[in-house]
Amino acid sequence: DPTMCRSGTEMNLCSRQKWTQIENIEEDFRNGLKLMLLLESHLVCSIYLYDVIATRLTKKQVFIGYLTMVIPCFFLNMHHGFKMTLISWYSLEDDPIGNLNTAFEVAEKYLDIPKMLDADDIVNTPKPDEKAIMTYVSCFYHAFAGAEQAETAANRICKVLAVNQENEKLMEEYEKLASELLEWIRRTIPWLENRVAEQTMHAMQQKLEDFRDYRRVHKPPKVQEKCQLEINFNTLQTKLRLSNRPAFMPSEGKMVSDIANAWKGLEQVEKGYEEWLLTEIRRLERLDHLAEKFKQKSTLHESWTTGKEELLSQKDYESASLMEIRALMRKHEAFESDLAAHQDRVEQIAAIAQELNELDYYDAATINARCQGICDQWDNLGTLTQKRRESLERVEKLWETIDQLYLEFAKRAAPFNNWMDGAMEDLQDMFIVHSIEEIQSLITAHDQFKATLPEADKERMAIMGIHSEILKIAQTYGIKVVGENLYTVLSPQDISNKWEAVKQLVPMRDQTLQEEVARQQSNERLRRQFAAQANIIGPWVQTKMEEISHVSIDIAGSLEEQMSNLKTYEQNIINYKSNIDKLEGDHQLSQEGLIFDNKHTNYTMEHVRVGWEQLLTTIARTINEVENQILTRDAKGISQEQLNEFRASFNHFDRVSNTWSLCMFFFLYFQKRNGMMDPDDFRACLISMGYDLGEVEFARIMTLVDPNNTGVVTFQAFIDFMTRETAETDTAEQVMASFKILASDKLYITVEELRRELPPEQAEYCISRMTKYIGGDATPGSLDYISFSSALYGESDL
Repeated sequence: DPTMCRSGTEMNLCSRQKWTQIENIEEDFRNGLKLMLLLESHLVCSIYLYDVIATRLTKKQVFIGYLTMVIPCFFLNMHHGFKMTLISWYSLEDDPIGNLNTAFEVAEKYLDIPKMLDADDIVNTPKPDEKAIMTYVSCFYHAFAGAEQAETAANRICKVLAVNQENEKLMEEYEKLASELLEWIRRTIPWLENRVAEQTMHAMQQKLEDFRDYRRVHKPPKVQEKCQLEINFNTLQTKLRLSNRPAFMPSEGKMVSDIANAWKGLEQVEKGYEEWLLTEIRRLERLDHLAEKFKQKSTLHESWTTGKEELLSQKDYESASLMEIRALMRKHEAFESDLAAHQDRVEQIAAIAQELNELDYYDAATINARCQGICDQWDNLGTLTQKRRESLERVEKLWETIDQLYLEFAKRAAPFNNWMDGAMEDLQDMFIVHSIEEIQSLITAHDQFKATLPEADKERMAIMGIHSEILKIAQTYGIKVVGENLYTVLSPQDISNKWEAVKQLVPMRDQTLQEEVARQQSNERLRRQFAAQANIIGPWVQTKMEEISHVSIDIAGSLEEQMSNLKTYEQNIINYKSNIDKLEGDHQLSQEGLIFDNKHTNYTMEHVRVGWEQLLTTIARTINEVENQILTRDAKGISQEQLNEFRASFNHFDRVSNTWSLCMFFFLYFQKRNGMMDPDDFRACLISMGYDLGEVEFARIMTLVDPNNTGVVTFQAFIDFMTRETAETDTAEQVMASFKILASDKLYITVEELRRELPPEQAEYCISRMTKYIGGDATPGSLDYISFSSALYGESDL
């Protein structure tokens, strides 16, 4: 306002403002005169507002003071965010020459403005060169105009580098998790493939307990890690697609498919290991039973053969009488009958020994040695028996007297004695059953045996009657019976004692069978209890899988509503875990009770475990897919209504206005068939949108929507491709142009320029990744920003 000016000088400056106007900033600032008038006006306002002057000053004094104090701070600090502390107003002293030299030096060092003025000439010359001063001041405008362009370029580079750094961090995390999981699988498989069987039942049961600990404690965390790894991989691929980066290809052997194959191999080995453990336990149980049975039969046989070789080797017939010879002959016939009866037992012993060898019994050497001794002794007995018979037959013609009663007693007592031996052996025989039906079969056989006891008792009474008849004849005819029956080693007392022993073993056998019945009934209750839970849990898991699949393809509602429904399913599944744990407890009780089959259900614990793990993986993967769809929608600016249109358009569409709806119709149609779109269907969809597809172009598009070469196009990949067709994203050319601005149009950039224009972290990142520039016009230490920019949008392992 001219009325507020206090002097003639102020009036002149204010009056000049009326006719001096800034019409065009770029042109008028190049006009030195207008710039001087503007500076003079700013000086007057500053003098008036801050009451700096107390006395009248000449125009030269005013101009020098303004040039030495105001202009340096104003121009050097005016740019937003650029070297705001190069010169502090409050640090300047009342030294015009020093202040001017400071301003000239700072401008030359940080803004590349040459020192065109001399401080002594400006201060001490009566009339400084105004054109030189105006030319120097106009250089500030050009310097700061370039700085603003550099700042924009630096911001763009920082944004691109930040995205790239975040993606690299996700890649490193994926590689680390994949390496750890594969290493765990590599260490676990040899342990599960170890099929070295233990020699005792206790040791094998300990192996089974160690396997249960692996299932309960060690494996579940690895299942979670595998699921998290797949989630991280999908999230990374989504971010790379959204930032216009190529798909992430993990290191060789660390693809998601590689991890899935390794996990599948682990589960196969794990299943084989469990089957091997159970088979070995059954085998050891069978071996223990056979070994005990072998010992019992061998002991009975060895007890029977004791003294038989000495008896057969005797030559008592040489000095015997006729009656004695005949008695020896009959006795020998009875022995042969007994020998034939024992033939079956010897064959059983040999068969048991052979089976123990076939089942790789750990103490097979002892079994074989004992069996061989029995067989050799048996062959010797046969040879001795044959020789003694031939000897007796040679002298039999000389002896004709026969004691029929003793002979009859011997013939009937021997088979009966063998029958009692067999009965005692059967009554004490060990058995293995796994069901109520099997024990009932044993009980039935035992009942049938008890039904034969009356007939056996009649046979015993008949045998005892023969002995009574001998005593009666001897008493009637005055025959003195001295010693044992010459035809048999059995005595009536032996028959009576064995008969009493058989009668005592019968109730003991009854008790043993009833105890086994109780045990099998308990096992049956465990089977029914397990089956009742398994028949509920199995269909529940299958139903949840179907419901989750329905939610994932449901086109009704928003993505947030789908996410809420999936979270509800996830919580219900977590809450259902207690039922799985209870079923695991029942399964453990069944295995401890050696229950290996269950006719009441088609679900095994292995089926339930696999179904449960698949359910957990499916819900986690489905939630991740919906999250990625939300991320894509928000990043690409697709509204909820557009997404609903994509999912709901089936019949009403045209190529111009409803191209997206047409494509979504095709995708949803094929998705209803198998959840995916094969390449031929995808080609048909693109052609319907108006794409002119050759083989090369279609192959390029397939590398975008199917980077892993799986042979199908998912819904998420389809959405990403369609949004990428219209979305604006940074390109390698834009980044190169930004670097070129920072480098002042040079084909290379220096370390100093990077550190000056970029934040420290981003500058060091570029310095460490850029290669040296090769060219004759480059200064030492120059960097190649062109290859660096290309690499950002090329290989992902930059």
